[in-house]
Amino acid sequence: MEEKFEHDYNAEQIQVLEGLEAVRKRPGMYIGSVSVRGLHHLVYEIVDNSVDEALAGYCKNIHVKIEPGNIITVEDDGRGIPVDIHPKTKISAAETVYTVLHAGGKFGGDSGYKVSGGLHGVGSSVVNALSEWTEVTIQRDGGIYQMRFEKGKTVQSLTRIGDSEKTGTTVRFFADGSIFETLQYEYEVLENRLREVAFLTKGLHIVIEDLREETPKKGDFCYEGGLVSFVEYLNKNKEKLHQKPIYIEKEGEFPVEIALQYTTNYSENIYTFVNNVNTIEGGTHLEGFKRALTKAFNDYAKSKNILKEKDGNLLGDDIREGITAVISVKVKDPQFEGQTKTKLGNSEVTGIVQSIVNESLSAFLEENPNIAKGILEKCVSAARAREAARKARELVRRKNALETTTLPGKLADCSSKNPDECEVYIVEGDSAGGSAKQGRDRRFQAILPLWGKMLNVEKSRADKIYGNDKLNPVILAIGAGIGNDFDITKIRYGKVIIMADADVDGAHIRTLLLTFFFRYMRPLIENGNVYLAQPPLYKLSKKGMEDIYCYTDEDLAKAFKELEERGISRDQVGIQRYKGLGEMNPEQLWETTMNPEGRILIKVTMNDAMAADETFSLLMGDDVGPRKKFIEENAKYVRNLDV
Repeated sequence: MEEKFEHDYNAEQIQVLEGLEAVRKRPGMYIGSVSVRGLHHLVYEIVDNSVDEALAGYCKNIHVKIEPGNIITVEDDGRGIPVDIHPKTKISAAETVYTVLHAGGKFGGDSGYKVSGGLHGVGSSVVNALSEWTEVTIQRDGGIYQMRFEKGKTVQSLTRIGDSEKTGTTVRFFADGSIFETLQYEYEVLENRLREVAFLTKGLHIVIEDLREETPKKGDFCYEGGLVSFVEYLNKNKEKLHQKPIYIEKEGEFPVEIALQYTTNYSENIYTFVNNVNTIEGGTHLEGFKRALTKAFNDYAKSKNILKEKDGNLLGDDIREGITAVISVKVKDPQFEGQTKTKLGNSEVTGIVQSIVNESLSAFLEENPNIAKGILEKCVSAARAREAARKARELVRRKNALETTTLPGKLADCSSKNPDECEVYIVEGDSAGGSAKQGRDRRFQAILPLWGKMLNVEKSRADKIYGNDKLNPVILAIGAGIGNDFDITKIRYGKVIIMADADVDGAHIRTLLLTFFFRYMRPLIENGNVYLAQPPLYKLSKKGMEDIYCYTDEDLAKAFKELEERGISRDQVGIQRYKGLGEMNPEQLWETTMNPEGRILIKVTMNDAMAADETFSLLMGDDVGPRKKFIEENAKYVRNLDV
């Protein structure tokens, strides 16, 4: 925990920039969206206020609860929001914070905070404006104070309701269902975010409880190791090139803290934070880190004759292969792009981070020659693979240029060329592919059959992917390239639909394809273009009755119950259990799985890149133990599985 920032924190530090306006009319401007992501953002805004108290040295514990009915409570043991009257608004400082946009204790050098993530001063007021109701309880100055709001308007001004020697703030709110698309919080998403916050704030104790189900869920996080613990957690299912992460820390005008570790994996995973805010689009701190990493390794390799002058320099991509790094900087006046704070813009941060990393990393490499040698051997190997991939890519391009079409031969394309209305089904097996081709709507549906064992890209470099007879047709059909060359604006289909059997082999093919998309076409998932088709498991039939298709065992039980209510017993009904897509004729496949009017598609989303990376590494990597544990723990959630 950082030392306390000694400064007065009372009503005079709450500065008012402008009134609360337009939040309910244009919520996306303040929280990004009104989807489930925006809903979770409400929780982050309140938690970030508590974390700012921890960064100032006053808060040691944060407790988050998801109560029945999707009510959120966030409690901390910080100083408590000031309760005295604000000199400008003439109401309490606490009420000012919750009812006036851009009112907070985090502006300028004379604020109550040294550094803060909530620098726009909109968090509390925006959460209040977008909630059906909000209750705030403050313990401070020997008293307990409470206030209540409905849709941003005060219905109970700050009132002293008791005495207390404790300090802290408790915020309880219920999001407005007329604004958000859903009010259903996802526990795992919140749990991942709060674990992340605990890693970033050394010694801060965070508890999250989900009390909505009969059996509550609970996460309890506190990490004295900080970023080192964070990197160890991210790499727990990966084979490491060196056992202990490299740790860099430097206090000063911009405190910088970095932990990094190399693994045998081929992908890079770098996560950046400013004042504990996840800058998912990176920014100047990431730029400084990358420059320093490239320079330090090239300088060392040249000085030790690992690289000859004629070899030229290793590229940044070569040096970052297999790296897991977490970069955390504390900036007093950060310039973010937008309220959602996804990219840091302070130009001065680049040089500071670059200088610190270059100096620290160069010293580490000199002091640890065996580790340096192991990492550089991997970097040189990556450079050779990059060159092989370039040649393979050029070969594929030349080959395609000589052919009359650049599309794979097995692809049955659609007639429309408008990506917004086109979709491609990637289908397991030639038999199912044949039925899909006959049953589809040729105007907007394309079919690409796949067969045989697919490459596991988690264990392969890019040079093995170009020209691969299973993956190359997928790359060509989608038409947007792969890896760093991938351009989402060039995709030929707005929906990429994986259609595989509802059995073990089908699940394996889905996982292999999703791993490929995640590692080499990630924007396709981030943009919401990837879907899973859900074919039926059962068909119920009886003479004189229209066939009934059931997609889950729950659907089957419900269908039998409805039939019994109509006087039809189970033994009067024929039941067919589909073992694979190939068992359905073209008409059935269209009716059940491909007709937009009645099909079930599951959109593949990626709310948390860290969690996704961990899952793919676990499922597709070499470490059997954690994978076995994952399967044992999650088997109870599997519904559609043939053995």
